[in-house]
Amino acid sequence: MKVLLSIKPEFAEKILSGEKRFEFRKNMFKKKSVKTIVIYATMPIGKVVGEFDIDHVISDKPSLIWEKTKKYAGVSKRFYDEYFDERPLAFAIAVGKVTMYEEPKPLNYLGNNIVAPQSYRYL
Repeated sequence: MKVLLSIKPEFAEKILSGEKRFEFRKNMFKKKSVKTIVIYATMPIGKVVGEFDIDHVISDKPSLIWEKTKKYAGVSKRFYDEYFDERPLAFAIAVGKVTMYEEPKPLNYLGNNIVAPQSYRYL
């Protein structure tokens, strides 16, 4: 199963280049069968730019997740701390095999009535 994630363009670019090997989330999808993340780069790009396989997911206290992932986090410690402020639990999705689309695709490439998700959407 695949899930569509809205990701800021700067982070989408870092995932596609291999610089960012973890995607951080405050909440995780409920369905355990999700194996692939389809990347929707938010505005100003507003297109589906690629996808990646989920290698594994780590969940723990934000401070412990940072220690395990900081080398390939692709974000600053300050950004990370602000994102998880007052959260007891953090999720880090380890990026597996990455596929960058030759040309970014509009959302309707994924099907009719697909809109940009606030967080994620099952496909």
